[in-house]
Amino acid sequence: MSALAESKKERLHLRIDANSKRKLERAASYAETSTSQFVLRNALDAADRMIESHERIVLGQKDWDDFYDALMNPPEPNDALKRAAARYRERMSR
Repeated sequence: MSALAESKKERLHLRIDANSKRKLERAASYAETSTSQFVLRNALDAADRMIESHERIVLGQKDWDDFYDALMNPPEPNDALKRAAARYRERMSR
């Protein structure tokens, strides 16, 4: 079964006021698509933007250089980090 056919098994119910519905229908007509397809396409676009804004980190050049340097030349662990690692190993071995 194709991904498109699979996706058509789910439903989403939405109640809106008459003015909102007319506005969506009008916009869909300008896009030459159905209201359902218009709403779905725009909701998915908004979802993609929201997910990206929360899951993607963009660094400036200095921050990238600092991050890269820390990866390539990590500092020696201090005593607090060594103690934390020991506690973690102890908890995971139980």
